[in-house]
Amino acid sequence: MAPDFPGEFEQMALLAILRCDEAYALNVIDELESTATRSASRGALYRTLDRMEKKGWVGFEMEEGTPNRGGHRRRRFFVTPAGLEVLQKSRNALHRLWDGLDPVLGDVE
Repeated sequence: MAPDFPGEFEQMALLAILRCDEAYALNVIDELESTATRSASRGALYRTLDRMEKKGWVGFEMEEGTPNRGGHRRRRFFVTPAGLEVLQKSRNALHRLWDGLDPVLGDVE
């Protein structure tokens, strides 16, 4: 069976979660915008996170609401071992595809 590779935005979201100290949705969006220069709406991110949760690539912990949030709870996301595995497989496949293409595409900056 062929491995299930993440789509571009799924991969970026997984990487952004890993880069965040506290991976709340707004922090993940900020990370996507600042590091990948990729804008994302909250709705698009939540749809992607829900889809990846169903695939077993991400999970979340519910945190109690604070007074400054009006008591609303929030989710802190994390990448699961299955999510790490799919990222590793994707990275390895991409490295194999990129290998030897520097004469065509130029060196990495």
